[in-house]
Amino acid sequence: MADTYLLILLTLDATLRVATPLILAAMAGLFSERSGVIDIGLEGKMLAAAFAAAATAAVTGSAWAGLGAGITVSIGLALLHGFACITHRGDQVISGVAINVVAAGLTIVLGIAWFHQGGRTPTLDASARFTEHALPFADAARGIPVIGTLYAEVISGHNILVYLALAIVPLTWWVIYRTRFGLRLRAVGENPAAVDTAGISVAGLRYSAMLIAGILCGIAGAYLSTAHSAAFVRDMTAGKGYMALAAMIFGKWKPVPTLFACLLFGFLDAMAVRLQGVELPVIGIFPVQLLQALPYILTVVLLAGFIGKAIAPKASGTPYVKERT
Repeated sequence: MADTYLLILLTLDATLRVATPLILAAMAGLFSERSGVIDIGLEGKMLAAAFAAAATAAVTGSAWAGLGAGITVSIGLALLHGFACITHRGDQVISGVAINVVAAGLTIVLGIAWFHQGGRTPTLDASARFTEHALPFADAARGIPVIGTLYAEVISGHNILVYLALAIVPLTWWVIYRTRFGLRLRAVGENPAAVDTAGISVAGLRYSAMLIAGILCGIAGAYLSTAHSAAFVRDMTAGKGYMALAAMIFGKWKPVPTLFACLLFGFLDAMAVRLQGVELPVIGIFPVQLLQALPYILTVVLLAGFIGKAIAPKASGTPYVKERT
């Protein structure tokens, strides 16, 4: 019984680690889409940020310098997306896909040119990474049954970016639902003409949302290469940007339900790793591909209306054209 409980706790611990980039990217997508801008480019921003963070940390030996570089690159791509979609009213999906394609190719080319390791960066030392830290009394709590083990194995022992991601969720809820900026952001995603009539800049609000999305994607990308891993490898995001979009839709564009969707998707991913090669009595080798595909299947089921309705902001994907009088 104790071994089973420990196995559950270790799986939950892995869930938090895997879900961290999903949470950050999903919150980024939430800000963007709440303002009326579809952001397919979450994947590309995360990938570019992961490369910039790992490359900078490898050269400078500082994880914080890497984080700053990752955020800077991600903000640049986010503002580029905004320039194409907000200023020039381009197709938001095409712009996002273009960012993904450019990031996927450019990170490999620069990695080969700079480090000559087949597109990856050098392995980072512990001093150039965000390492795990034990919370106060974690070791002493291990002797306490159930709660103490939960505290020591699941809550404690993560790096600072994991705790930051969890803290960003209530902060996002507060900004979206309890601030004037959040009220205006929700309004511009539903009826930008009414916001413009009130004398508030639609473009300014949407650019602000893109800036926030860039920061969050930058942290997510830096986490992948300088915290969760010790180097950048080609295509290391592995679809996490798209999974974050799926989690955001599954959470119906609301911060707390989106968090639980990210944790669900992270749990499925962690279970897929643990069940890799496990042979079950009836079905044989467990098909882990089913668990990996389940987040996307659940999102399609949600969009089809079988488990409730997922209604996007009304102005999402529609460039705003100011009416001339």
